[in-house]
Amino acid sequence: MATPKKKIAVMTSGGDSPGMNAVVRAVVRMAIHMGCDPFCVYEGYEGLVQGGNFIRKMEWNDVRGYLSEGGTLIGTARCMAFYERPGRLTAAKNLILNGIDALIICGGDGSLTGADRFRAEWPSLLEELVSTGQLESKQVEPYRDLNIVGLVGSIDNDLSGTDATIGAYSALARICEMVDYIEATASSHSRAFVIEVMGRHCGWLALMAGVATGADFIFIPEKPREDNWKEEMYQVIRKHRDWGKRKTIVIIAEGARDRHGTKITPEMVKNLLADKSGLALDTRITTLGHVQRGGTAVAYDRMLATLQGVEAVKAVLEATPETETCVIAITENKIVRKPLMKAVQETKEVAKAIEAQDFDRAMSLRDTEFSDQYKSYMMTTTMGLDQDIHLEDGKRMKIGFINVGAPAGGMNAAIRAGVAYCRSRGHEPIAIHNGFAGFARHHGDEPLGAVRHFDWLEVDGWASKGGSEIGTNRELPEESGIELIARLIEKYEFDALFLIGGFEAFHSISQLRKARARFPSLCIPMTLLPATISNNVPGTEYSLGSDTCLNELVAYCDKIKQSASATRRRVFVIETQGGRCGYVAILGGLGVGASAVYIPEEGISLEMLNADVKHLKEVFRKDRGQSRAGRLILVNEKASRVFTAKLIADIIREEAHDRFESRDSIPGHVQQGGVPSAMDRCRAVRLAIKCIQHLEKYGPKPQKNPEKISKDPLSASVIGIQGADVVFSAMEHLEENETDWKNRRPTQAHWLDNKEVVDILGGRPQYPLPEKSLVGLIAKDAKRGLIKE
Repeated sequence: MATPKKKIAVMTSGGDSPGMNAVVRAVVRMAIHMGCDPFCVYEGYEGLVQGGNFIRKMEWNDVRGYLSEGGTLIGTARCMAFYERPGRLTAAKNLILNGIDALIICGGDGSLTGADRFRAEWPSLLEELVSTGQLESKQVEPYRDLNIVGLVGSIDNDLSGTDATIGAYSALARICEMVDYIEATASSHSRAFVIEVMGRHCGWLALMAGVATGADFIFIPEKPREDNWKEEMYQVIRKHRDWGKRKTIVIIAEGARDRHGTKITPEMVKNLLADKSGLALDTRITTLGHVQRGGTAVAYDRMLATLQGVEAVKAVLEATPETETCVIAITENKIVRKPLMKAVQETKEVAKAIEAQDFDRAMSLRDTEFSDQYKSYMMTTTMGLDQDIHLEDGKRMKIGFINVGAPAGGMNAAIRAGVAYCRSRGHEPIAIHNGFAGFARHHGDEPLGAVRHFDWLEVDGWASKGGSEIGTNRELPEESGIELIARLIEKYEFDALFLIGGFEAFHSISQLRKARARFPSLCIPMTLLPATISNNVPGTEYSLGSDTCLNELVAYCDKIKQSASATRRRVFVIETQGGRCGYVAILGGLGVGASAVYIPEEGISLEMLNADVKHLKEVFRKDRGQSRAGRLILVNEKASRVFTAKLIADIIREEAHDRFESRDSIPGHVQQGGVPSAMDRCRAVRLAIKCIQHLEKYGPKPQKNPEKISKDPLSASVIGIQGADVVFSAMEHLEENETDWKNRRPTQAHWLDNKEVVDILGGRPQYPLPEKSLVGLIAKDAKRGLIKE
């Protein structure tokens, strides 16, 4: 007799958040892949209590198209009945009747706390069901233990122990989009706007939106303003207006209070800004409300929800009766399991600390990025007001800002933050326009040379601008003339260089570092902030612009998939950028539910294509013309020298024999993005300030002691996010140990494991891997038949 399949149910509960549908899709498909029967509980705990048609068995195709949908397609509802034991008793009975003893719940801390209590009561609930005659002993016997795994779906990003909750970055993106729109009208009429965002006990949305949009003032629950906040706000906004700024944006979290616990309302702030005896600004209030929850999930939330959903299925299958209820979190760029109630208790501690007016403790309970971002925000917005952080004349530096490589989202936000920090410290930031090419050939042009001071009023508006306002160029220092570059650095008396860019910028610092022995003027500190959509810079797991690129690619693919689905039986082969790095293709594949992804790290072969074409034929043979039947294949632009997106599409079309269609599509430079994503903007600010802080440690005139600079490995460095830490890596170490120079990428790729998840959830069967090419003399001898393989 065959062992019955394990049955796993998934449900969404509490407030909806973008990305919940990606969780449902991942759980359903991973459960099927692992040989289990997946169920969906519709309408949250209400469905658990109601039972019947609210608990439904799901098939593979039932979750097709879920990734691009907002909200939660299986519903969520408040359930007062579940708060009481009789309600939980009915819920237990409904699970037993459906043979379910594993439950995956995506919701907020309240929903997860209820789930843990349900699990704790489970044995007594079963006893009561038997003793009252509602079920027989033999019915409950196989289900003596209930395993529960939680995932945090919350736009507030308010759960301790995880770097991000599902939906938080989508809500932040929506807020930044709205603020960008509001800024246009605010500037037109020289108005002030007070914008209220969600966040009762957590100011993450307000803080990050303030950082990303360059807001003039923010209010968050964890860090109330001093008693003189009205005077402080007046001073900051007066200063900004005196500089010539035409717009004023104040962002306030709905839970904002002063130090004594008195609520600060948007009306209070508006009255202060509009006060005729003070700032006398024409002021409006905008409450964003549920707009923040709406829309489809951004690429990051789709990736996070998918990977956490997959891990949740593994967790319930590995759980034992003794296993503590866990929550799936992301820390250090890794999906991990953590004790659920410990995370919930720590989250509640924040609210208690705020209630007790212990605000230092409330801040300490947030993660490092939160406090870093708060410091970054205060540094940029109070620029020129805090004289205590102004350096004395002998410690001020002249720092050159230069962008190298292709443009990437967040470059301008990084420049703005770096310039603001320099101004607040008394340093002299200098723009080098159009990369090393501009520096070498146009530095002294009249009337406007490539080397010039920043105009703060202009730079202040760069927070949300895409591209590169100071230009950029792929030319390397050796191509421009390393001797000329060294002479110009000496001529303009630069004490440090701050580079922003991709692999070309990385290569540039390498060339400048190696040339120090010949040119002492290059013995100045220089650091690189990686910014490239390819995310291929050694020393970091994240580059500015990669998140913007993924958002653009996912939005593009959603539209293409809609077209493919409308015609029912069509495959689109989409070419992604990324050079010889498959990051964009794989993370894009996670975000759009690709049927296959081709990357340079793996290559493409005829056998592989043959296996995929056979699979597509089988898929469309079984397909009965239902909607959402379109298929996407992503191929990196350099996955193969021969098999291009067009050729792959042609092969599929030829092999389909008119049973289905195939098209190729190339988004091209659309992937570089327009407006940078909220994540790219926020990280640009944090990382840029850390870069300038690193450079200022060396002080002015470092060339006077060239030996000291040459011997310090971190005098030529790359800033990067590695795990949960921001670290500076020495260029020399990266050059020698972590760089695949031939393929212009790091030797290790933290994201490659996600390829298997893309294949599993896309339903791609096993396929033969391409053979590795022979190189050098072995290849020559093989062609002559001189060696046997």
